[in-house]
Amino acid sequence: QVQLVESGGGLVQPGGSLRLSCAASGCGFSITIMGWYRQAPGQQRELVATVTPGGSTNIADSVKDRFTISRDNAKNTVYLQMNSLKPEDTAAYYCSAICLGRYYWGQGTQVTVSS
Repeated sequence: QVQLVESGGGLVQPGGSLRLSCAASGCGFSITIMGWYRQAPGQQRELVATVTPGGSTNIADSVKDRFTISRDNAKNTVYLQMNSLKPEDTAAYYCSAICLGRYYWGQGTQVTVSS
């Protein structure tokens, strides 16, 4: 059973930073792409960033200059460093991982950017 456990969300003021973490278990070294998506109330889930086992990244234009994605393959953990946060970044953030060709999702962690 593949499980993704996220941590690091919370409330932050505009201009602040947060670091999200997501640890995957149950797939060993068969995990390929890992990433983060987000969903704001009343909106569709959207891609934030993905990273391959080799470190190649794909980051949404809306966050490209502010967010960084990285991973530790030995720990099957993916990170999202979010800097210069804006109120429009407020959303539930979901970790994703592809294991043996199938998508898996975390339970989501809330990020709220507000003064």
